[in-house]
Amino acid sequence: MTAPTVLRRRTDDTLAQRLARSAAQRAEGSGLRTTEVAGWLAERARAHHFRVERIALNDLDGWFFAADTGNLHHHTGRFFSVEGLDVRHSNGAIRRWQQPIIRQPEVGILGILAKEIDGVLHFLLQAKMEPGNRNLLQLSPTVQATHSNYTGAHRGAPVKYLEYFTDPRRGSVLTDVLQSEHGSWFYRKSNRNIVLEALGEVRVDDDFCWLTLGQIGELLRHDNVINMDARTVLASCPVTPTEPGALYTDTELRSWFTAERSRHTLAVERVPLAGIEEWKRGDLTLGRDDGRYFRLVAVAVEAGNREVARWSQPLFEPTGTGVSAFLFRHFAGVPHLLVQAKVEAGLLATVELAPTVQCTPANWAHLPEPMRPHLLGVVREAGPERVRYAAVHSEEGGRFLNAENSYLFVEADEAQAPVEPPAGFRWATPGQLNNLAQHGHYLNVQARTLLACLNAGTVCLDPPR
Repeated sequence: MTAPTVLRRRTDDTLAQRLARSAAQRAEGSGLRTTEVAGWLAERARAHHFRVERIALNDLDGWFFAADTGNLHHHTGRFFSVEGLDVRHSNGAIRRWQQPIIRQPEVGILGILAKEIDGVLHFLLQAKMEPGNRNLLQLSPTVQATHSNYTGAHRGAPVKYLEYFTDPRRGSVLTDVLQSEHGSWFYRKSNRNIVLEALGEVRVDDDFCWLTLGQIGELLRHDNVINMDARTVLASCPVTPTEPGALYTDTELRSWFTAERSRHTLAVERVPLAGIEEWKRGDLTLGRDDGRYFRLVAVAVEAGNREVARWSQPLFEPTGTGVSAFLFRHFAGVPHLLVQAKVEAGLLATVELAPTVQCTPANWAHLPEPMRPHLLGVVREAGPERVRYAAVHSEEGGRFLNAENSYLFVEADEAQAPVEPPAGFRWATPGQLNNLAQHGHYLNVQARTLLACLNAGTVCLDPPR
């Protein structure tokens, strides 16, 4: 199948204008209507055989625990390893801890192919199975591949459409930036987030479909449809200019963020997995006796439409559903989001901008109220009239099992979130965050999910008329 007739775009259009036109087309695109996507995904699920089964850690095929460190490795030395991490923090409720961490010292490609069809930008998304997704099949980028995968370490089929992202003659780059992955579970992991506008005709595989940005925005209203990798790529699209009337200039916001990065002292040391405190390895899991945070598990996977049809692998399984929420207010009629400068042990630069609240509440329930995440109560107690957006989205299904966050935008007032917030928090406009997302390692992956919802028009923060 080939893409429909392509019309030459007007040369005076900016990329932001083209993205805005694509975001405005919400009900249908060049192929599927938005209401047809769920049925199409179900049909793609029926077209292939999928199975995920939990297995014992020692039954992992091709993986081994090193005799000297207890670290978990793949026999090829590729893909990733699971090691221990010792963390000492100068601030915060918890000053020292140890944990398992995923170490994957390679940069993957998260690439979305774009094409202007009938005058509107469309994006080629893939119905991709990931073993950690609760519903297995979600819409992912055109190419979602680690370096080990796209260089053939798995000895499987080639990654479809990879040539567009390795041969610059095949397209025009719309955005291209290195972004972090989950800083609590990955050790200094980055991916290349790229949107490439293709030149010439594009043949469309049965497991792929063209959608407008507006269609993607409508699908983001539903739980577990657009996967994390697609969300993070869309967050970097230059959609919103910096709004006049921001409380702080771009320079002031960056200066505050630089100061936040400077004031935190974080000592992070890789240590043997076998010796980390409060974690014990059993037949099926490596976890904590108190059941908090997450555990290491193993699965055997069968997937008829992946580059390799059968494999086994370790996954991190969180022990609760997380909450990632932006509080927002209007100042002089301009919407502002309350961002926090959040420390995460696995981040390359220690601190990135995060949602106002980012935590798994159950992990903090044993602590007294003053030690729990700031403003968590405001988010959890918000009535429906203050919740502008709420949906549950999966995190990286290739490394995490049933990892889900409840994502929200919640309107606040002066009493709940004053114009002068406490240390570590700052008001910023959506346009300012969109500008920062076009540069690497400013916004963390949870903040980028919420920004993608703004970029795609899923949620509007304008005051009610």
